[in-house]
Amino acid sequence: MGYYLTTAIAYPNGAIHIGHAYEYIAADTIARFKRLDNHEVFFATGTDEHGLKMLQAANKLGITPKELADDNAKNFRDTQLALGSTFDRFIRTTDEDHYEASKAIWRKLEEAGDIYLDTYAGWYSVRDEAFYTQDETEVVEGVRLSMETRTEVTWTEEESYFFRLSKYQDKLLELYKNHPEFIGPDSRRNEVASFVASGLKDLSVSRTTFDWGVPVPGNEKHVMYVWIDALTNYLTAAGYPDDQERLNKWWPADVHIIGKDIIRFHSVYWPAFLMSAGIELPKRVHAHGFLFNAGEKMSKSVGNVVDPIDLVDAFGLDTLRFFLFREFSYGNDGSYTKDSIITRKNSDLANEYGNLAQRSLSMIAKNCDAQVPQPGALTEVDETLLALARAVPDTARRHVDTQALHLYVEACWKVLSEANRYFSAQEPWKLKKTDPDRMATVLWVTIEVVRIISILIQPVMPTSAGKILDLLGVPAGIGEAGAKVLPSAIEGGSGAEAMESVTVGAGVGIAAGAAVAGAGIAPAAAESAETGVSAAEVDPRSFAAIDYPLEPGTPLPKPEPVFPKFVEDDE
Repeated sequence: MGYYLTTAIAYPNGAIHIGHAYEYIAADTIARFKRLDNHEVFFATGTDEHGLKMLQAANKLGITPKELADDNAKNFRDTQLALGSTFDRFIRTTDEDHYEASKAIWRKLEEAGDIYLDTYAGWYSVRDEAFYTQDETEVVEGVRLSMETRTEVTWTEEESYFFRLSKYQDKLLELYKNHPEFIGPDSRRNEVASFVASGLKDLSVSRTTFDWGVPVPGNEKHVMYVWIDALTNYLTAAGYPDDQERLNKWWPADVHIIGKDIIRFHSVYWPAFLMSAGIELPKRVHAHGFLFNAGEKMSKSVGNVVDPIDLVDAFGLDTLRFFLFREFSYGNDGSYTKDSIITRKNSDLANEYGNLAQRSLSMIAKNCDAQVPQPGALTEVDETLLALARAVPDTARRHVDTQALHLYVEACWKVLSEANRYFSAQEPWKLKKTDPDRMATVLWVTIEVVRIISILIQPVMPTSAGKILDLLGVPAGIGEAGAKVLPSAIEGGSGAEAMESVTVGAGVGIAAGAAVAGAGIAPAAAESAETGVSAAEVDPRSFAAIDYPLEPGTPLPKPEPVFPKFVEDDE
């Protein structure tokens, strides 16, 4: 099954910040999850390099906008890689194939009769690359600002092409009504529907006062308004307009992951452009909230802008990735502090997850010949805990499909909490003297639950979960925590920059065979046996491998702590 997701393309006129990282890590988590769940994934991201902001920033530095774009695009790409992002295409709006795609969709809008030439006079925000009506602005201390974004606007008069946005008001409202899943979360859909219902005006879609952009076909004194250019990147990456086979495979996008500040452009302008061009709409647009530093919005003037790499250096990449979805409800705003990160690292990771793995594996090393123990007959309490763990994949799928990443992580941690309670209640350290067979069963159940959750949490914490799976004797698969993609997912597209790929096929499996069956413990999913799929044909760290329990007798390495507690450096 194919799955296409995108981030918004970043405007590279400044430094990357934690808000960018939040979006990139979220999209990467979804991409990894889908790959591990047997989907062929195409994950696109990139940079939006045209427009007046870039021109002005370059002029201040005394360089060309292309030179600025080249420099900053590399920084954004490298930072994404440092955050563990496994994108398949890093698209730049200066890529040659993107120029062709932008011109192609412009022509489609013209053919539909939705582009006309007129004169624009109104308030324009350089920072937002957006036009505002008089009643959408106000004067504060002598400066006129957009009431929505609080950015300065200036009066602009020039010849401009317009898009007949007003023509699509009723169609958009019908879209939101008939397909409420198109915009998420629900609160954003309500905001957008209210905006559209209040009345849409035609949209200025070209500029003549600067030339840093895609030239308008047939009238090159105009460059395209940045949002036609920028939004079209999602089609470019999918092969539009010339690679029809590729386009049929990947379009429509399954989800656009964006910030709430650009929801209007993605859920009003973008579907209207696509309706006009006769192109199928994406299935979903999901807008996340903002992150605040100790309750304050981050800004250069306040001096509280956080470089995400500094957080990685301080706490570790997997800790940061986990924290973002454990601490905040994805889709809403959130506020964080250094102390909140430390608390999550020490309580959720070191205690609930790492300590459970370490305690159980240490007992196995000392009392079970450093091998996966042979369980006896399972009790009701054993079965209940295992059933709870085996139910998480379906729960996680539902949450990931609606981008409720916090609920996906929460579902995993609920099981770990239950497993800790189970381990404490069963007291295997006492059972080793009174009932060694029961001790072996308790230890097997515990590490089996840890295995299931470790497989499921790989998309969030690829390295750390992988280390736990190493300690459990689970062979390394070929998916590398969902990082690997099929070659067909990255073919085509001039200017594309792609991750290294491998063919996903049969991997080294977990031999969940006769020993487990002999103990009366059947694989979790009988369907696998019915379809003739053996454990050896399943990537041992994919979600499909959850159905194949740990095999007793498998040698285990010496236990090592994976999540050391964070200790403040006094120096």
